[in-house]
Amino acid sequence: MESSSLKSWQILILGILIGLLSAGLILLVSAPPRAQAILLLPTKTLRPWVIHLSGAVATPGVYEIAPESRLRDVIALAGGLLPQADLEAINLAVRLNDGVKIRIPYQGETPPAPIIEMPVLPESSEEAPVANTTRVDINHANAEQLEALPGIGKTRADAIVEYRQKHGNFDTIEQIQNVPGIGPTIFEQIRDLIVVTP
Repeated sequence: MESSSLKSWQILILGILIGLLSAGLILLVSAPPRAQAILLLPTKTLRPWVIHLSGAVATPGVYEIAPESRLRDVIALAGGLLPQADLEAINLAVRLNDGVKIRIPYQGETPPAPIIEMPVLPESSEEAPVANTTRVDINHANAEQLEALPGIGKTRADAIVEYRQKHGNFDTIEQIQNVPGIGPTIFEQIRDLIVVTP
């Protein structure tokens, strides 16, 4: 008699334990997932840059490109260079700006035309003076800004900065020809694109 009442208590306790475990399992499975907070930052949508490409390219025209693009990117959009393009006169890695006109020269062009024409802002513009949008100040430009000039790659841009550090500012734009690697041919390509200020 005593053993049967002991068994019934054991069965009762075992049943309660199984019931509690089942209830806990059901609660665990049916509980909604814990969500982590997601911080949404406002995103600034960048407008594409508009570039006018002409000269020795397959399809000259006006193209929209992503900001911070390089010359090679817009040339690719235009179907690539023609076989007659003067590869020595251009820097495919140069960074572009919105609103520029780029002319890819043909081999043997004389005199070489300016490759990149910067847009001229109206006189009333408060954002930047006109002079700063059309020419590169060789006395104050950093190496990356100098690389934007035709025929001036990284090596020549670094040479200009080093020359400035050793000899001081240029008094005239013609003095840039004193920099090793910059002779009359390159000077003719950049003379209309550079300026000197004190």
